[in-house]
Amino acid sequence: MIFSRDYIGYLARRTVKHLLDAKLITASDLKVVEARVTAGLIEEISLEDRINDEVRVILEAYSDEMRKTGAQYAEMFKKVKTELAKKYKAVL
Repeated sequence: MIFSRDYIGYLARRTVKHLLDAKLITASDLKVVEARVTAGLIEEISLEDRINDEVRVILEAYSDEMRKTGAQYAEMFKKVKTELAKKYKAVL
């Protein structure tokens, strides 16, 4: 993950505070709302890590074929990652 969990928690707290100040949401239990926003942010941010892991597995399965055809790993990584992002409807 590119951000630490502490920083994600900070972002969640600031986001909730901003939404409350703007009167876009109301909350009876601030800690519960912050925890849910933190969990949602972690889930979204870790999606890219999971996609990267899946790309590595896919490319490992095709490594012999890639060597034979002279395909560049970085280029193939980018292409496969783009396709998986579309499949998961992720914005990276």
